[in-house]
Formats: sequence, C-alpha cells, structure tokens
Amino acid sequence: MKIITWNCNMAFRKKAGLILAYQPDIIVVPECEHPDKIKFDPALPQPSGQLWFGDNPHKGLGIFAYNGYQLKKGRNHQKDLKLIAPVIVTRDDKKFNLFAIWANNPDDPDGQYVEQVWKAIHFYKRQIRKQQTILIGDFNSNTIWDRKYRTGNHSHVVDHLAKKGIQSCYHYHQKQDQGREMHPTFYLYKRKDKPYHLDYCFASMDLLSQLHSIEIGDHETWKAYSDHVPVIATFLNPS
Repeated sequence: MKIITWNCNMAFRKKAGLILAYQPDIIVVPECEHPDKIKFDPALPQPSGQLWFGDNPHKGLGIFAYNGYQLKKGRNHQKDLKLIAPVIVTRDDKKFNLFAIWANNPDDPDGQYVEQVWKAIHFYKRQIRKQQTILIGDFNSNTIWDRKYRTGNHSHVVDHLAKKGIQSCYHYHQKQDQGREMHPTFYLYKRKDKPYHLDYCFASMDLLSQLHSIEIGDHETWKAYSDHVPVIATFLNPS
C-alpha cells in the first residue's frame, strides 16, 4: 500500500497527474479544491473513493483512494476540528483508521496549527489505536517551535502518540530526531534557503513493521507547483 500526502498549494485539478505518476493507493491533499471543481483527465487513473472537508470550495482537505480502496467518513467528525478528518479505509477484508490532517484553523483561539492536532488526538482517542492507525498530512508544526509552557506543542503530540506505539514513519525509517530532520517538506516562499519539516505520516507499530520505504520529494522537482513536497510511505502487505 502506498499512501501520499502533498499540500498542493491549491489548483489540484491542474497538478493531479504529477502525484498520480507515483501510483498511490491513497492521497491526502491539503489546500485541495472541492471535488465538484475537479475534472480528472480521462487518461489519468480515476479514484475509487474520495472525500473532502472544509468551508472554502477552493481550498480544503481532499482524500482520494485508488486501486479498489474505499473511504468512509467517521461518524463522529468533530466540526470544530474540521480539517482533521477521521476516515475509515477499506479494501476487501482489510480495514484501518486514517486521520487526514491539515492543521489550519485560524478561528480557534487556542491555536490554529499543532494545537488542532493535540485536540484531535484526545477527542478521537478511542479511534487512534495501537493497531491499524495512520495520521497523515500537513501538521504545520515542528518541535523547533515548541513553546515550553504551552500544553499541546509538537513534542507533546509526538510523545502522546508514542505512548500508543504510534511513530512518524520518516523518523522511524530514517532514524532521525524530531526537529533535526535532514529532509524538509516545506520551503517558505518556495525558497531553498528556508526549509522546514512540517508534513508527517504517523503509523501504529503493526503498520510500521511493514514499512518498506519513505520518500520525501525534492525541492527542484516540486518548487514550480507548491511550497510543499510530497511525503510518500509504502507499506508491504499491511494486514
């Protein structure tokens, strides 16, 4: 199973072919327009399932499934955490919980970025399990911005998930420390000299044990299309 997240910087309809060339099973796309505004090129693979969340039809959170995977919105989607979406993913007899994330809610006085993730992992605590769980998307956070006396910073999120055996695929596979990543996922103003690691795929240990590879897109390839690059996680025969 190959799962990708890519903040497309809007106009996904014009860029879908770029990411579909990687033959994903699931794509999580922050800053994606509503599917009603997308007409996929008939020459491209057509999604077997799709969901979208948001208020702005030009800029929301899209999730697309391929190769027979199906998507179903979780029943208890918390509207105040509108851009962190619980999704049930199925194909044949396989099933897992996916949390698609675009941590961006300027209306929340408690914080619009990682604070959204912190709230979500507590609200969805029964669904975020030690098995068959993935959280993936644009977290808009990194431990380098931890506010020491603020509950719910990036390190708190990482530590809380770790207690459930859920870890970042990139950090697990590449043996990297949080805040010292060698591969950025975001370039401010698309500038190579302003790199940050903001996009993540966290997975429960049963899935991590099947992690085959983790790939981070390079700046030169993607700078013409977005200030973010894709994060691509490939799992071998997840049960």
